[in-house]
Amino acid sequence: MSIVTDPAAASGGGPAAHGRLRAWAYLSRVAEAPCAALLAFIERDHGGDPVAAAAAVRSRTALPDAVASATRARYATDVSQRDLTLIGSLGGRLVTRDSDEWPLLRTQQFGLPDVTPDGSPPVALWTVGTLDLARLETRAVAIVGTRAASGYGEHVTAELAGDLAAQEYVVVSGAAYGVDGAAHRAALGVGGKTVAILACGVDRAYPAGHARLLRAIAENGAVLSEYPPGVVPGRHRFLARNRLVAGLSDATVVVEAGRRSGALNTAGWAERMNRYLLAVPGPVTSAASAGCHMLLRQDRANLAVDAEDVMEVAGPFGALGAAPSAGPAPRPTDGLTAVQLAVHDGLPARGARSSADISAEAGVGLDETMAALAVLELGGLAFRSDEGWALARAVGRAPRPG
Repeated sequence: MSIVTDPAAASGGGPAAHGRLRAWAYLSRVAEAPCAALLAFIERDHGGDPVAAAAAVRSRTALPDAVASATRARYATDVSQRDLTLIGSLGGRLVTRDSDEWPLLRTQQFGLPDVTPDGSPPVALWTVGTLDLARLETRAVAIVGTRAASGYGEHVTAELAGDLAAQEYVVVSGAAYGVDGAAHRAALGVGGKTVAILACGVDRAYPAGHARLLRAIAENGAVLSEYPPGVVPGRHRFLARNRLVAGLSDATVVVEAGRRSGALNTAGWAERMNRYLLAVPGPVTSAASAGCHMLLRQDRANLAVDAEDVMEVAGPFGALGAAPSAGPAPRPTDGLTAVQLAVHDGLPARGARSSADISAEAGVGLDETMAALAVLELGGLAFRSDEGWALARAVGRAPRPG
């Protein structure tokens, strides 16, 4: 679809549509995001009608206690038209559930009513950029890591992000220094698409040193936030932002992260939201990779050394066409007893060997050896020829089904 930058045009241009857009703008500011209670009030109590929900909040009519509390400080301040005018002046738009480009599938998968802190989806997304956000539903991978990235970390990030972007993945990150910035730049460098998710209004370049990078991202992807224009960054907003980075992506890759870091917070959200989580190993002496090693050691993340590792799990059924693996691929010898395995190891790598020689090599009695060879032959692992016993593959025979 074509991306329109005028808020009135985005709403369809009619008064009713623009009224709904203003209501969404009001609701996105009236409570500090994320706010599961407000979303439930809109969707369950008012059937998804933002106009009715906004009117109830303004009039303080029949509000659940949680909604009344969350909106108490801001309900009387309605600057929705100002916000829409400002986002339009930036060439941006407010993307809502009324929009064709709303990433419906991704936001539906947020639903975490029992998770603390709040893991609910955004009310709306304030967006500057050319990318249709519906693209996030297919091939989107988050790449996150430390701000104090090492040369190794930046190199690995660039390789991963560049290769993924070249395969038409949208690279998602948080526009911070270090790994985030390297991921965005690498995606742009190959002509790919990238999305920066901010913990402040999209009218603010944060960090300031990435103002130019953020402009380039908007020209070739999107800069977005659940926070309206003018909202300043804060620690709690970075933690809330991390759930969007993980939740709007199919997989999250942690390149470098200390034991206590924002990247591990994002990894935690990926786990809770049942997204794929991968981690890049680093030098064992590197504190910057300690968090990655912890994720791998605790079997919380898959190993990622290149883009193919990510593409095995991320995207529609995995970009390489394989279903996600629950563990290492099974080996033909899995399930053999100790005696059968010893006899299998006694088979020659080339040529053939008599059962007596195999018995001596394996240190197993001849009767047990003969019984084990029969099992191996039945399982397609061994083959009897005129010269003796041999590995099935060594005599050019395909293993037979067991």
